[in-house]
Amino acid sequence: MTNRRQFLQYSAAAAATSLTASSLLAQERPGGQDAPFKISLAEWSLHRSLRDASKGISNLDFPRLAKEEFGIDAVEYVNQFFKDKAQDEAYLTDLKGRCDDLGVKSLLIMCDGEGNLGDPDNNARTRAVENHYKWVDAAKFLGCHSIRVNAASRGSYEEQMKLASDGLRRLSEYAKPKGLNVLVENHGGLSSNGAWLAATIEKTQMDNCGTLPDFGNFYVTRGKTPEMYDRYKGVEELMPYAKAVSAKSHDFDADGNEIHTDYEKMMRIVLDHGYHGYVGIEYEGSKDSEYDGIKKTKTLLERVAAKLAKA
Repeated sequence: MTNRRQFLQYSAAAAATSLTASSLLAQERPGGQDAPFKISLAEWSLHRSLRDASKGISNLDFPRLAKEEFGIDAVEYVNQFFKDKAQDEAYLTDLKGRCDDLGVKSLLIMCDGEGNLGDPDNNARTRAVENHYKWVDAAKFLGCHSIRVNAASRGSYEEQMKLASDGLRRLSEYAKPKGLNVLVENHGGLSSNGAWLAATIEKTQMDNCGTLPDFGNFYVTRGKTPEMYDRYKGVEELMPYAKAVSAKSHDFDADGNEIHTDYEKMMRIVLDHGYHGYVGIEYEGSKDSEYDGIKKTKTLLERVAAKLAKA
């Protein structure tokens, strides 16, 4: 077990890595020149299993499951599965050690439930920004390149852009000297409007503030008459700022194609923007088990990668 001094020394060493190098981690072309992208696994794909006590698995088991069950050696955590552990040195050391032993990379932490970074109330917005500090520090310790946050706000189109960009800028200022990126996912509300989110990121004027385009989260409003933003247009608008990509999947046809998203079309958009980093599997369907859904998504991505590598 590390003591507090060792923890801080390790963190300081990680911070010595430049932001540029951290950003390149997300953009590097893994697997040689013929591999257009590499596949990672988002922990949310296993959210039902992780919440089911009878399954007997926890966040600490996630790296092993990714490697042994699915043959995936890069992971994207979800903070709610270790909500009270962000500042637990022993826990983080254990998690990092398991990843190191398995040869699994920790890429990012998806952060929810820490307040709205675009809250109209300045005090609440400040609390939300500061609530994320511990996840920046945890991500740095684990060797991640980013945390993923939300840009929730209230008010008019312009007001929400101003508020969200303020919160994101302040959090990015904290993360930058530590070599971490702050990424926003299209995750409901105006954040699912690609034009709005792209303009909001631009307004932060921080090069470590970017996007994590998700193939499926383009519901601006839900309900009986949902407003849905065009997913291909949205990803196109978000890719200039992308430092990670989320391959959302729900349902598959008999040929193994995702029926809601044309993966080949979507991945052409991703690659056309020069992105050759990790694409995270995020299975959310219910017709297949989580394990089968992850495997089907991986097979689809591999098939698309093979085709696009020859293009």
